[in-house]
Amino acid sequence: MVAEFKRYRLENFRLLTGVLQILGAVGLLIGFLVPIIGFLAAAGLALQMLLGFGVRIKIRDPLLLTAPSFIFMLMNGYLCHSFYQNLF
Repeated sequence: MVAEFKRYRLENFRLLTGVLQILGAVGLLIGFLVPIIGFLAAAGLALQMLLGFGVRIKIRDPLLLTAPSFIFMLMNGYLCHSFYQNLF
């Protein structure tokens, strides 16, 4: 992963990205008990994956390397929608 972040020229954001992903995962688990936390975690992870997808597009990665970030963005978008429905 260190080499990947250097290739993206984002090595200064590696630790922040990891921390946000761990917090997002914990937030998704807590979201089963407190839906607003799950909603915020899923929205944050979806945004992070959208940005990751954008970086992959910008550095012209092939589709096979770009697809996971897009798929995870869609999955987190679905979770965000599901948690939102549980709020009301």
